[in-house]
Amino acid sequence: MDSAIQPEIYQGYYGEFTITDDDRRDVWLYRGGLAIAALCFSLGTALMLWHGDRVSVQNAVTVLFGIFCAGLGLSLAKIHIYLVPLHRLLQIFWAMGCVAAIALMSFFKQPLIAVIFEHPASIWGIGFTFAALTGIFFKEGFCFRRVETMVLTPLVPVLLLGHLTQLLPATWAAVGSMVWSLLFLTFAARKFTQAPAADIGDKSVFDYLEKQKTT
Repeated sequence: MDSAIQPEIYQGYYGEFTITDDDRRDVWLYRGGLAIAALCFSLGTALMLWHGDRVSVQNAVTVLFGIFCAGLGLSLAKIHIYLVPLHRLLQIFWAMGCVAAIALMSFFKQPLIAVIFEHPASIWGIGFTFAALTGIFFKEGFCFRRVETMVLTPLVPVLLLGHLTQLLPATWAAVGSMVWSLLFLTFAARKFTQAPAADIGDKSVFDYLEKQKTT
C-alpha cells in the first residue's frame, strides 16, 4: 500500500496519536484560506492606495473584502487551537464583523470601504473581523515564533485604533497598511513551507481535553 496515504503515528504528551488524510486536508484548507485572505487584503490595499477615491475601485475593494472574509472564515473553521472557548470566540468575532459589514453597507448604501473611511466609528463593528485575524496572528506567533506574526499582532490593533480615534496621520496609516499587506503575504506564503503536522499540533491534547469534558 502507498505509504503516503497511511496515517502517520506521533508521540504526544498524553500518548500516541495519528495524523490522517483528513487532518492533512484540513491543514491545506486552513492555509488556503489564509492565502486567499492575504491576497485579497493586499490587492485591496494596493487599489486603495492607487485610486481609492474612485467609486469603481471602492466597489472592487468591497468585493475583495467579501472574499477576504470568506477565506478568513475557512481558516477559522479549520484552525487547530487547544482552547475550544478561544477558538469559538474568534469565530464569533469573525461572524460579528461580517454581520456589521453587511449592516453598514445596507444602512449607508455605499461601498463598504467608503463607509469605513467616512465613518471611523464603523470600526466598533467591522473591527471584530480583524480582531479574529489578530487572534490567528497571535496564535501563530506564540506557537511558531514567526517574526511577521509577532509584528502583525500589535500592528493591526494600532492601525484600527488609529483610524477609530483619528489620531494616526494618513501617511503613517498608508505605510502601516503596506507593511501589514507585505507581512500578511509573507506569513501566508511561509505557512506552505511547514509540515502539516506543525499546524495539526498534539492531537493527544485535544483527545485529553475532550475526555475531560465527559468526566
